[in-house]
Amino acid sequence: MHKNFAIIGCGRIGWRHAEQISQLANVKAVCDIVPAKANDLATHYKATPYHQFEELLAAEQNLELVSICTPNGLHAPHAIQALHAGLHVLCEKPLCISVTEGNAMLQAAKIAKRKLFVVKQNRYNPPVIVLKKLLDERKLGEIYSFQINCFWNRPVEYYTDWKGSKKLDGGTLFTQFSHFIDLLYWLLGDVEVVKKITANKAHPAIEFEDCGAVLFNMTNGAIGSLNYTVNSFEKNMEGSFTIFGERGTVKIGGQYLNKLEYFNVAGMETPILEKGSPANGYGYYQGSMSNHDKVYQNLLMALDDDSHVFASAAEGLKTVEIIERIYNAS
Repeated sequence: MHKNFAIIGCGRIGWRHAEQISQLANVKAVCDIVPAKANDLATHYKATPYHQFEELLAAEQNLELVSICTPNGLHAPHAIQALHAGLHVLCEKPLCISVTEGNAMLQAAKIAKRKLFVVKQNRYNPPVIVLKKLLDERKLGEIYSFQINCFWNRPVEYYTDWKGSKKLDGGTLFTQFSHFIDLLYWLLGDVEVVKKITANKAHPAIEFEDCGAVLFNMTNGAIGSLNYTVNSFEKNMEGSFTIFGERGTVKIGGQYLNKLEYFNVAGMETPILEKGSPANGYGYYQGSMSNHDKVYQNLLMALDDDSHVFASAAEGLKTVEIIERIYNAS
C-alpha cells in the first residue's frame, strides 16, 4: 500500500518532488501561500490543496511524511511544525541557514521520535560514487590537497521574491553550492581551519556575495580551496572537484559534477560510468544533476529500515556548520 506524502512549497522544486513521489507513493496534500501554485499542483496530482501549513497539518490524518520545498529560511520552522505533528520530514537543501536552527530541528525530531532527512542528490552522480568508493577503499593513499571550482551563472533577473535576501536565502553557498560543501564533508571529512575572501561584483540588489575564494585545512591533514562565482558569463561553466592523493589524481567535472574528467590512479584503469541524469532545468539556467528519483527510492528504504544509509539531518547540519564557519571566517 502506498504511503501518503505532503509537499509544502509548490514552486519548481515542489513540482520535481511531486513527480518523483507520484512514482512511489501518493501526493496526498500540497500547500503554498500563493493559492494558484497550490491549486495547480493539487489539480495535476489529484491532491488536496492548502494555503496555510497549519490547516494542512490539522486536516490531514493519514500522512507519513512532509517534503519541505519552501525558501531556505523557512525550512527550520516548517520542518519543526511537521515533526511536532508526528510526521517524518524530507527537507530540500540546505537543511536550514544556521546551526542554531539545525540543532532545534534535530531536537524536534528526537522528541517526536520521527525521522528527518535532507536532499543530497549529488551523492548519486556516477562519478561521485566512483570517487567515494576510491576514498573509502583508500585507493588514493594519503590525500594531499583538493580543489573545488563552482563557476555558474545566475543573471540579475534570477534574484526575485525571496532569492537574494539574507533572511530567506542565506547566501550563495547555501542556495547554489551547498551540495559541494556536502561532498567536501562526505568525501574528505571535517574542516579544521577555514579562511575566505568574498565580494559582490555584479548583483547590487542582493544582500550577500556573488563570488568568493576559500582556503581549507582539513582534519585529515589535506589542504584545499573552493573558488565559486555566479558570474560566469551567460551560462554555467564548471562544477568540479579534484583530489590529489599519494597514489592518484581524480577530477570530477562538467557543468555540475557529471563527468569523470581526469583519472590517474595507481594500478587502475579509468572506469566506465553509468549514464547519469540530466541537469535540473530552470528556464534560463541549469542546476545540479537531477537525481530526485534516487533520493525518493532511498528515502522509502530508510523509512522502513533504520539501518539503510541515507542523508540524515545530522549530515545536513554539518554542511550548514561548515558554510557558517566560512561566512564567519576572516
